[in-house]
Amino acid sequence: MTPQLLEHVRAEALFVSDVQSSESLSVQRIRTAVMVTVRRHGPRGCAALVAHEFGEHPDTAVSRMGWVLRQVRLAYA
Repeated sequence: MTPQLLEHVRAEALFVSDVQSSESLSVQRIRTAVMVTVRRHGPRGCAALVAHEFGEHPDTAVSRMGWVLRQVRLAYA
């Protein structure tokens, strides 16, 4: 798996996790949320859930994905 693909999987997992942008997050909290969500849904399941959210709520999904990508890049620097 390439580093870019791994970043995408992590971002999709964090996107569909129960983590909220209003939380004060630690690196450990982000990594745990990613791990638990990937184990629960698998990479393809996470991608499908992200696609669903973008279809149902495009107005909020875009800003959440931007936030998620920033968090993933900080946690896995």
